[in-house]
Amino acid sequence: MSIKAESIWAASPSTTRGQPTHLSSDSKGERLAYASNKSIFLRSIDEPAISTQYSAHTTTTTVARFAPSGYYVASGDISGTVRVWDCVGEGRTKGEYPIIAGRINDLAWDGDSARIIAVGDGKGRFGHCITADSGNSVGEISGQSSQINAVSIRQQRPLRAATGSDDTSLAFYHGAPFKFNTSLRKHNRFVYGVAFSPDGSTLVSVGADKKIYLFDGRTGEDKGEIGASEHKGSIFGVSWARDSKRFVTSSADQTVKIWDVEAGKSVQSWHMGEEGSVSIPDHQVGVVWPLGRSDGLIISLNLAGDLSYLVEGSQKPQRVVQGHQKNITSLATNQGQGKILFTGSSEGRVCNWNTTNGVAETVEGDAHTNYVSGLSASPDGRIYSVGWDDSLRSIDTAAVTFTGAASKTDGQPKGVVCSNGYTIVATHKGLESSEDGERQKEIKTDFTPSSIAASGSMVAVGGDDNKLHVYSTSLALQKEIAEPSSLITALAFSPQGDSLAVGFSSGKISVYSCDSWDIAISRWSSHTARVTSIAWNSKGTHAISGSLDTNIFLWSVANPGSRVNISNAHKDGVNGVTWIDNDQKVVSVGGDAAVKVWRIEGLS
Repeated sequence: MSIKAESIWAASPSTTRGQPTHLSSDSKGERLAYASNKSIFLRSIDEPAISTQYSAHTTTTTVARFAPSGYYVASGDISGTVRVWDCVGEGRTKGEYPIIAGRINDLAWDGDSARIIAVGDGKGRFGHCITADSGNSVGEISGQSSQINAVSIRQQRPLRAATGSDDTSLAFYHGAPFKFNTSLRKHNRFVYGVAFSPDGSTLVSVGADKKIYLFDGRTGEDKGEIGASEHKGSIFGVSWARDSKRFVTSSADQTVKIWDVEAGKSVQSWHMGEEGSVSIPDHQVGVVWPLGRSDGLIISLNLAGDLSYLVEGSQKPQRVVQGHQKNITSLATNQGQGKILFTGSSEGRVCNWNTTNGVAETVEGDAHTNYVSGLSASPDGRIYSVGWDDSLRSIDTAAVTFTGAASKTDGQPKGVVCSNGYTIVATHKGLESSEDGERQKEIKTDFTPSSIAASGSMVAVGGDDNKLHVYSTSLALQKEIAEPSSLITALAFSPQGDSLAVGFSSGKISVYSCDSWDIAISRWSSHTARVTSIAWNSKGTHAISGSLDTNIFLWSVANPGSRVNISNAHKDGVNGVTWIDNDQKVVSVGGDAAVKVWRIEGLS
């Protein structure tokens, strides 16, 4: 048997309210680069389900930029480190360079793909210019007294560079080596974006004062303001069209606007969200106009992490690419078939995934406001979810929306299962059962439940007393097993209901026979940290497990000593695994907010 990587359904870009999020496209206009959690994702623009992940950063990433050559990417993180790596081959790191003692906010390459300017929020200095291949200094970034939010380098010679800062100024540099030339003080609030036009003739700046200023790209001479008072909120992003005659801006007023430089006015505007209503998740915090494309596509990013594909002449986005921004904490599917796949994450978002094309759709309606701690599929086609907002909710899988009113739980939910017509929630206080949305029974336990699973009329609950507790679906205690030696963190019944896999915080997995409750398999013990999820294939002959040790293991019942694994499947740990496509594939989710698909071969 074998397990092979098939695809990565990427996490959405990380965003922060009141801060710009920089997006980058390659020179051909085929891929998008952005930062998400501790990873960098390179994502196909036309096929968003196709992506690659760079996970060599050890802290939260902040920005990624393609080199003009298209062969390398430079990325920065909150520790002040910049990494340069190959984006065509296997993602090999070419260099790792400490730049400043603080967060990297933006990066820029010169036209030769030889020099990089990195800027941010440092101590002592706010940026530096280095060579991409060795990290040697080729200039100083100075002249500003507060963190620098954006940087751009003119792609033609003579080389010029500009940086925008919280001190409201633009610094203009001559190079190379880059040296401070002059300070351009037009904005009266934070400067969030600067960009040289592709032909190098014009520099544009945008900021929190809702203003847009133009400068001569060679001399830095002021060319005046454009579009006064058109944007009603901070302008977070700016990007040029390849003809250097137009550029696009994105703003906290929920709009994206195209500007004609010669006419000095906006020629198209899109408003995201409902017209006339204020929607904070629809703040447009980043934008890119991919230069290598002929279709005029613009990609804008909102605060919720959604990527909107916009085309001039059309008032509505062509498509909206959605996903998770934070740690994916739970998933659910109908056993083996994988026709429905739902995932929940720590920010409260629940997504429905098309397992054929990898496209995600956010579940609409009255959503969770906090960590989604459990998802479970019921035979009637609904998905039930529980979260740390102490609520149980149901999802209509056909309409992809939350239905009815949320049911409050008596404690913080640890998990949810559906079996025998009942929906049973484990909370930190005990167990609660409901039928057709009506609360049926509630029991308090003398232990804190840590995990739950159900099959038929059996409900298995792991507790902090290091015991396995077996109940009926009417919540009558059937059996207690005290053999477990550590905290039970994952439970899974086989589809036939004759076996129960029990995962522990130590990394060990034991399989119990549900007839005698004796241990049938005790050799599944290769994980080195807490087991977070176990899933059986439809025949009950194999199981897949995920752990905080970042590994996924495939186990055989017939040959317990046989196993195959994927190391470093998810950065920061694997939180969930399940089978899809008639046991031909496995889906995993984890701390990197990505969904990954693995092909399984050779099951016997």
